[in-house]
Amino acid sequence: MLNIKNEVLVRVYLVAAMILLAALAIFGRLYQISVMDAGEWRAKADSLYVKWVDVHADRGNILADDGSLLATSLPFFDVHWDAKAEGLNDEIFNQQAVDSLAWLLSTYIDQQYTPGAYRDWLMQLRAAPANTRGIRYIPIAKNLPYNKALLVKTFPIFREGRYKGGFILEQNPRRERPFKILAQRTIGYTREGALPVGLEGSFDKVLGGSLGKQLRIRVPGDIYIPVNDLAEIEPEAGADVVTTLDINIQDVTERSLLNACQTHNADHGCAIVMEVKTGKIRAIANIGRTPEGWWETYNYAVGERVEPGSMFKLASFMAMLEDGYISDFEEQIPVYKGKVKIYDEELVDAVPHGMDTMSIQQVFAMSSNVGTATLTQQYYGKGKAANFVERLRSFGLDLPTDIEVGGEEAPIIKNPNDPKSEWSGTTLPWMSIGYELLLTPLQLLTFYNGVANDGRMMKPYIVQRTERYGEVLKEFRPTVIKRSIASRTTIQKAKELLSSVVEKGGTAQNIRSPYYGIAGKTGTAQLNYHKFKATKGIRHQAGFCGFFPADKPVYSCIVVISEPERGGYHGAEVAAPVFRQIADKCFAMKPELHTPVNAEEPDKLKTSELPAWDAGGKEDMEKALRWLNLDFYREQDLPDWVVLAAHRGDSLVMQNRVVSDKTVPSVIGMGLKDAIYLLENRGCKVRVEGVGKVRRQSLAVGTRASGQTCVLYLE
Repeated sequence: MLNIKNEVLVRVYLVAAMILLAALAIFGRLYQISVMDAGEWRAKADSLYVKWVDVHADRGNILADDGSLLATSLPFFDVHWDAKAEGLNDEIFNQQAVDSLAWLLSTYIDQQYTPGAYRDWLMQLRAAPANTRGIRYIPIAKNLPYNKALLVKTFPIFREGRYKGGFILEQNPRRERPFKILAQRTIGYTREGALPVGLEGSFDKVLGGSLGKQLRIRVPGDIYIPVNDLAEIEPEAGADVVTTLDINIQDVTERSLLNACQTHNADHGCAIVMEVKTGKIRAIANIGRTPEGWWETYNYAVGERVEPGSMFKLASFMAMLEDGYISDFEEQIPVYKGKVKIYDEELVDAVPHGMDTMSIQQVFAMSSNVGTATLTQQYYGKGKAANFVERLRSFGLDLPTDIEVGGEEAPIIKNPNDPKSEWSGTTLPWMSIGYELLLTPLQLLTFYNGVANDGRMMKPYIVQRTERYGEVLKEFRPTVIKRSIASRTTIQKAKELLSSVVEKGGTAQNIRSPYYGIAGKTGTAQLNYHKFKATKGIRHQAGFCGFFPADKPVYSCIVVISEPERGGYHGAEVAAPVFRQIADKCFAMKPELHTPVNAEEPDKLKTSELPAWDAGGKEDMEKALRWLNLDFYREQDLPDWVVLAAHRGDSLVMQNRVVSDKTVPSVIGMGLKDAIYLLENRGCKVRVEGVGKVRRQSLAVGTRASGQTCVLYLE
């Protein structure tokens, strides 16, 4: 009996042990699934049924300095229909509703389909099996503007909403540029699978805001449709980026550059306008020739390093001024009739002149390669080349600008102490005229702008603040790179040299303006020069860099046009006229470029400039003279009619104009109103020729008035 009991207990224990082991195994597996592999299974579940998708925020705007929209996102909408929506019953989907919906779709969405065709299509979709691919996400319309999307939302069936009517409305914002291609490359873009470009790329995080989340459910056809019209987690709208660009200057710059590129059939070109005191970029234009036409295909102004050619001579002369090697601009130096041999390389002037000597000012103004190179070789040759390079660095020419749009390459300036620089015996003279070194147009303009700003070099910048709903988030202020790139004396003399290029018979005398001064330097670089040995297929780059007005600079500007094929290739012929057009428009548009008319005490008028021999009523004449603030004297006891005469050379005296009641009076010098009054009161008829004041009358003064016709000749 005991044995049987023990045997039963053993069996009970074995069963209990097996149950315990099974429970432990089950709990272990549950732990593994729910804890250890939870993420994997959750992701798998989401991928099969529902998932969270990113919802992009409204992208911020890019604005010009005055608030004009350069880039903005406009809302467009895609409409889909869920033919098997849970709440869409036969009562809602009745014959009358389908007929009305079909007519509206045919009228407002796609007129190539008749209402009957739309009705049959809608009924087929409604009758299709629930597992039909795409039946719950049928495209109705794409890229509808906001007002039209609201209209579609009122259509029968659709007006019932997401659950009862199957109406699915999804926002699909589109980036638009109200000014089209204006500053196209500077504004830039962000595209999937492509590197971000321009301000859109550099400020992508600021403009893009933060992502939201929307729950989507999988329907037959492996399609995910929104569970709700709105995002469960709302995105935060992007901030606006306010640039320094001036719409009017940008437009003028682009048009002038495009016209020059077309006229000279150039390969590409760029132009930049910068505000001298602050470094604000007021315009930046890039034009390139493509098979489809002229477009901003690349930001040459910021990203293309080039040999600047003669525009770089300013730095060479400033180095010699700063080191005290030159001071008297009238000093004559040899130029060897425009041709000289340095080591085994021949250097020639771009334009033949046949002169043996030139003054230092002429060398700069007429852009003599020979004069510049021989001067530089004289003072910095024989082991002093490093001093020249050090001067260039002190001018900030080795520094990138770090402009916000990105894509900038650092300058390349050879160093005689660096074996990797490939320095040779001819590097120094060729560097002095703008070869064997590389700068972007913006980097060179920054240097010129420093000269215009009395030696203070400003960092160029194109974004002045970011803001959201008008509230400033971050502000970018003018930044000084170098407080002084050179001494005041050097800067002043550099300005004199730059003015001589335009004002004193230099290479850019063709752009001289009678209204304001221009200071700058032309540049004509040979792109495939190899020490100027190329004889066929020579390509050139024309440039002009400077500032205006020359005496009180407000704007600096650089124009570079590459590979012009007709109408000349020198900087004076191709680039300088573009500079002048930009400057003229700026001068016309910007009051700050004009000297106020009352800035100085006016000079006394000369006798020939005084309004002598003007005649008229005494009271009217006195009132006019006082309003004009003109000094005058008056004879005693004057009658009603007077005439003005010069007095002591610089003032006026009011004298009696004798007027008889019965004879023809003198009306010379009077206005037409007074002249007609006097003549008709004496019975004369009046005929008038011309406009202005009476300069001659047909009837002699003193003739008895008896109804004659008097012809008045006005000027």
